[in-house]
Amino acid sequence: MAPNDSAQTTDEAGAFVSHRRSKTVRYVVPVAVAGVAAATIGLVPALAANGSPDLPKTTAQELIEKIAASDTQQLSGSVKITTDLGLPSLAGLGGAAGGALAPRGGGDDAKGSSADPSTKALELSSGTHTLRVAADGPDKQRVSILENAAEYSLIHNGDQVWGYDSATNQAFHATRQAPKGDAPKGKAPQLPKGTELPTTPKEFAEQALKASAGTTSVSVGDTAQIAGRDAYTLVIKPKQAGSTVDSVKVAVDAKTGTPLKFTLAPSGGGKAVLDVGFTKVDFGKPAASTFDFKAPKGAKVTESGPRKDQPKPAVPGVPSGGGVKVIGKGWTSIAELKLPAGEGAPAAGSKDLPKEAQGFLDSLGDKVSGKFGSGTVFHTRVVNALMTEDGRVYVGAVTKDALVKAADSAK
Repeated sequence: MAPNDSAQTTDEAGAFVSHRRSKTVRYVVPVAVAGVAAATIGLVPALAANGSPDLPKTTAQELIEKIAASDTQQLSGSVKITTDLGLPSLAGLGGAAGGALAPRGGGDDAKGSSADPSTKALELSSGTHTLRVAADGPDKQRVSILENAAEYSLIHNGDQVWGYDSATNQAFHATRQAPKGDAPKGKAPQLPKGTELPTTPKEFAEQALKASAGTTSVSVGDTAQIAGRDAYTLVIKPKQAGSTVDSVKVAVDAKTGTPLKFTLAPSGGGKAVLDVGFTKVDFGKPAASTFDFKAPKGAKVTESGPRKDQPKPAVPGVPSGGGVKVIGKGWTSIAELKLPAGEGAPAAGSKDLPKEAQGFLDSLGDKVSGKFGSGTVFHTRVVNALMTEDGRVYVGAVTKDALVKAADSAK
């Protein structure tokens, strides 16, 4: 099958969140490195494939256009997500890690609720998880994470968002933020930050295909059968040296153009960092009752609301007073941001950190030095971040050497 012309993809370095107590900012960023993929992954599907169906030949350009033209509004199915970021166990971090990761839309009362969506995002940063998903247009979606003898569900119905953890009988509730004027037709309502619904393989693919010539090779791979449906495979590879990404493969439904599977392979080899897709899928309209929810009797309900003691940051997820600039382009782009004064890399033995959190950070970090001074690189198999002792952070899907070079050039 003929390859398509090259296309450029710019990886977003991710967003980091500041805890409202200033002393914890020093470990929010390194812990957030572990959560960048979780935040990006969201609560999404991975999958089983078998067989190589005989499909008409297509080019990469035609396949990209097929994805762009797809408009799947209704579906339901069983899904699976497998993530291997190469992280040590998150056990023992508990609420400390959950509080440091992912944007929170709730006020201080939301902190610590096991039903908070941002807490569940962290749990998906490793291992294999089984989910059920359903969608009926932009106003109705549901995702349920199936656990041992328990279930967590996130439901969006109109202007209402509910999270419910059956293991603890806790619920999280948020109401849509009132938009200025009518929302554009066909667009989902604006939800409080931290309660955004999970993305889909289609949204992963669209991000990977934001392109202009120069940094990306795009081609058509083998055909596959995904969740019983015939699919083409789009293969996306960086051309630039220094990226931690080897390739992205997107299995595209041959009939509807809907991405059914998303696989991210690291440049270091080994199994996929992220494998996302459907095991079963039905494009029919789900029952309306799928999106109904009422908190069970006796459930502890946490209401989401804006914080009153913290100004809104200029850049979402970045501590107030910090600014972000992007160094480079395409797959090797690196985001640089400045933390508030005096809040640099956490030192070993810091009394600000719980013992478990300090051990977790030490296992992630490598001490480095250069023209910029000294700092620590916190790493996963894909996303790496350099935090300098003077409070600068450089983060991207790039190697440790690329981060040090960026820090040196910025001095």
